[in-house]
Amino acid sequence: MNTLRIDFVSDVSCPWCAVGLASLQTAMQRVAPDVQVALHFQPFELNPDMVAEGEDSVDHLMRKYGIDEAQVRANGEVLRERGQAVGFPFDLDKRKRVWNTFDAHRLLHWAEQEGAAQQLALKNALFKAYFLDGLSPADHELLVRLAAEAGLDAERARAILASDEFAAEVRAAERMFTDAGIRSVPAIVINRQHLISGGQPPEVFERALRQIAGAQPSSVVAA
Repeated sequence: MNTLRIDFVSDVSCPWCAVGLASLQTAMQRVAPDVQVALHFQPFELNPDMVAEGEDSVDHLMRKYGIDEAQVRANGEVLRERGQAVGFPFDLDKRKRVWNTFDAHRLLHWAEQEGAAQQLALKNALFKAYFLDGLSPADHELLVRLAAEAGLDAERARAILASDEFAAEVRAAERMFTDAGIRSVPAIVINRQHLISGGQPPEVFERALRQIAGAQPSSVVAA
């Protein structure tokens, strides 16, 4: 059978993207080896105009969504429970600030060229660094370390971060998916035509993968 292509459009500072990826990986394990998947991570910035020093995370969420601190905390508890269910144990108390993520996306773009396993490892490491350890995805030293731990060349990563390499490619990819109508993430695009939105449970992804793998090319799966 043909391999399904999945474009996972997301930001490394998006908690529901972390939930969605953990859930999708569970589904991918469940459908293997009957359904083969090629996973590609695509850039999306929740806060493309974020200042270099970042912002307090609670203040940012209150202002962005028009909610109070109690609602921020309540939403965090929902996230913690959903994350726990898919094996991603959020520690949101450590997420003190919201940062710019553009350089992280540049490294992820490069990582894809080096190999799918390296890109996946880097993506998971970025989620863990931010949501479990409270570290900044804008910190170049952190990014170099995570790249090396993902099996990538540290000096090459450092050189990329010191330049504007892959900036145009990331911007173009962001435009492609926003022009296609994606306004929120995670957005999971299968075979460039089936869209599943949000951090769905593994069962939703599993059902969709199995259905699409056996579907006619013109079919559309709604999740």
